[in-house]
Amino acid sequence: MSALSPREQRWAEALFDAILGPLEAHGLPSFASVDKASFYRAIDTAPGPQFSPGLRGMILAADLATLPTHGRPLHRLDRTARIAAIDALSRQESYLARQILSTLKILATFAYYEDPEVRRRAGADVDAPRAHDAHAAHDSNASDLVHLDGRTLDRPRSFDCDVVIVGSGPAGATVARALAARGLDVVVLEEGFEARPEAFVASGLQSMARLYREMGTSMALGTSPMPFLQGVAVGGTSVVNGAISWRFSEETLETWIASDRGLAPVFELSRLRAHEDALFARLGVTPTDDAIAGEKNLRLAKGAAALSIASRPIARNVVGCKGSGRCLQGCPHGAKLSVDRNLLVDAKNDGARILAGMRVDRVLHDGARAIGVAGTSAGGARYDVLAKKAVVLAASAIGTPALLLASGIHHGPVGQHLSAHPGVSVTARFPDAITNFRGATQGHEVVGLRGEGLKVEALGFDLSILASRVPGYGSALAPRLASIDRFAVWGTALRAEGEGRVMLVNGRPQVLYSLADRDVERARRAVRVMGDLFLAAGAEEVYPGTPGFAPIVRDRETMARFEREGPLSPRAYAMSMTHLFGTTRMGTDPSRSVVGPDFQHHAVRGLYVADSSVFPGNLGVNPQLPIMTLASIAALSIAGDR
Repeated sequence: MSALSPREQRWAEALFDAILGPLEAHGLPSFASVDKASFYRAIDTAPGPQFSPGLRGMILAADLATLPTHGRPLHRLDRTARIAAIDALSRQESYLARQILSTLKILATFAYYEDPEVRRRAGADVDAPRAHDAHAAHDSNASDLVHLDGRTLDRPRSFDCDVVIVGSGPAGATVARALAARGLDVVVLEEGFEARPEAFVASGLQSMARLYREMGTSMALGTSPMPFLQGVAVGGTSVVNGAISWRFSEETLETWIASDRGLAPVFELSRLRAHEDALFARLGVTPTDDAIAGEKNLRLAKGAAALSIASRPIARNVVGCKGSGRCLQGCPHGAKLSVDRNLLVDAKNDGARILAGMRVDRVLHDGARAIGVAGTSAGGARYDVLAKKAVVLAASAIGTPALLLASGIHHGPVGQHLSAHPGVSVTARFPDAITNFRGATQGHEVVGLRGEGLKVEALGFDLSILASRVPGYGSALAPRLASIDRFAVWGTALRAEGEGRVMLVNGRPQVLYSLADRDVERARRAVRVMGDLFLAAGAEEVYPGTPGFAPIVRDRETMARFEREGPLSPRAYAMSMTHLFGTTRMGTDPSRSVVGPDFQHHAVRGLYVADSSVFPGNLGVNPQLPIMTLASIAALSIAGDR
């Protein structure tokens, strides 16, 4: 079934055309002239029951918004009136109106920059023609890494093993590698499919449809609803992240141990460092070279140096990076060493079986001990995997608690204490070309403000996503898109104090999360700091992007006022949730934690958790390497080598 009917498509196109404005007046192809078939195919593949009705509702609400002022829905106005109406709507103070327009703007830029000619004229990569099936690229480029593709499993089947691992991302891959090397019979289950470098596409929209859960539309509800992104592929989110590699910070470990002395053996510094060293070597972690950093990263370094704030090239797990700026779509050169290119290969070579396209629905247990898992293949067949030794959950801080709840395993604060690094971003315009979609996706970071709970990074996006971050609508947006190569986006991850939870609603995980008051103050501080950094780096205009303050800032005095006068409502900041932790937290007290220091569930023996949901809190830094480090220790516990 199509996400939009032909009539709804006409309404959407009228909206998108008005949102993007008179592009042809500024030397760009008009929205009416571009090929939209690829866009519609992509949104038709979006999983998740809320996407289509939500999209229809937003289109209808925006279309009817002109009835009070014009007596007609927007799609029946002439083009000049439509653009003027969108300009007026964008100035409304209503939070709901802002959210609807912002979401429709993202869809409009996706639709526009799907057209190959638009991409070509902007200097972005253009995908070669390929089959319409969203998974055809996976099918035609499969390797021998995957033992079974669930799309081929159309009748019930049972599997036996020593250890079954749910999730093939950094945590699951690390455990699989360690246990397979010890001679254990390991099965790894992954809901997504294998994706090879030659199958990755440049299109941000197509990549999200193929490689992201619910096409990136997952949303945490709270005082300020925030999207969160999770990869769904063999290799998990490591396939589509920025490859940033940080070690555990000593202050974080000290805080965790102080809160529960029984965790000291797990978080003993020298032990962690030894595992980190081994992972750094296997993953090829090195600082980003200036030669492939790109202007967006080099300008952040320049701004930080001008303000005397400590910064550095980001250490990333890459070898032979070409600076193509496509980490978030999957590296087309195979330079990013995601776990499907190393740890899972090691595990497979030692006998582990990797099963893709296999959704896990529940943990099988007798109330006292886990005996396996059951689920549904992509081909529609029921299956189960029985494990003699252990069931290991590595399905993320969202998926793991949801699976426990779905299995009737409610012991302890399962799903509670969700912590995160909410991210706030700022866009700026430079007088010369930055070409934000080129260079290392995230190649430079400001570390001198970590004591304030702020870590600033240069951000790289596909052209379509970058366009959605260019400020304005209609008549203000069109001329800016004509010089899109001059815009850059930087972001700040907040070490937030707010907590949330994961619960099941109609059998599906629902995330609730709200910022604490101090987190909003951090967000305001972050916007001011990023504005200062941009101006110090030579930007001519900074766009704070918050209602009630100057939409364009050109001097540091005005940016200083933002920290005093900027809004303190969480809804004033367009934020996204990154790096999720704590929903099956580790501890020695069974009433306050879900798993013990041995990573084993307090109430169900043989059930282990090895992902970021065991973290007692958030890190303030990118968690990929810390997750893998703890997973290495979890594997020792599972194998009995503690």
